[in-house]
Amino acid sequence: MFVTSAFAQESAPPADTSHAATGGDTHSGTSVPAEAHGTFPPFNPETFPSQLLWLAITFGLFYLFLKRVVMPRVGGIIDVRNDRISQDLDQAAKLKGEADAAVAAYEQELAEAKKNANSIGQQASDAAKAEADTARKKIEAALDEKLGEAEARISSIKANAMKEVGSIAEDTASAIVEALVGGKASKAEIAAAVKSVAR
Repeated sequence: MFVTSAFAQESAPPADTSHAATGGDTHSGTSVPAEAHGTFPPFNPETFPSQLLWLAITFGLFYLFLKRVVMPRVGGIIDVRNDRISQDLDQAAKLKGEADAAVAAYEQELAEAKKNANSIGQQASDAAKAEADTARKKIEAALDEKLGEAEARISSIKANAMKEVGSIAEDTASAIVEALVGGKASKAEIAAAVKSVAR
């Protein structure tokens, strides 16, 4: 424990008067000389060499401790973190590559789907056209058949009408001849006359 000389003098027991009377310069048995407590030991120039020696020894030991214990651990932690960061970067690059591949596959499938949709639409359009053509041809065939039947019917009606017109003309001509001439003409003559006029 470091104490100043003033504190030592205050706390020292009173000097024995018997020693003072005998002319003794020393203090009692437990007292410390006053000049030993003059300066604070770290600031005492007499202790500088030992302090510098212990500073060098302490600094050297601390340096060795840092070099042999602390720095390898810190270096190991930095290496582990660098490895982890590089692994994370590699993993991120791998995932990015997989994502790019997935996007490319999606775009390719989308293009194929569009192409298939266009071809399906074209096939449906072609099928609808073919069905419409088939239905139109069926309708045209049915109409042609009905038209043929109607023409045949008209021809038959016309032929029947012409027969009737011929007989009506023959009857009318016979009646006219009878009214004008007063006699009857033969049917063959009247029919020949009507046929010649009809031509």
